[in-house]
Amino acid sequence: MPMAAADIEAMIKAALPDAVVEMTALVDDGDHWRAHVTSAAFAGKTRVAQHKMVYDALGGRMGGVLHALQLSTAVPK
Repeated sequence: MPMAAADIEAMIKAALPDAVVEMTALVDDGDHWRAHVTSAAFAGKTRVAQHKMVYDALGGRMGGVLHALQLSTAVPK
């Protein structure tokens, strides 16, 4: 069963309350998403650490309920 963009966004925002999350469907199947996440919590962290923070927010759903997520992260300007 696919995950809705709103559910993915809510999980990320629960872990990173200041996050701005932009979701884009890559395919019209509810299973393939692009997420751009901007958060001050990423400041001073490597890109790998930033992505890990987002994946941790998804609580192990990557590769299961959430099939594919193309992720980019940024610190607010």
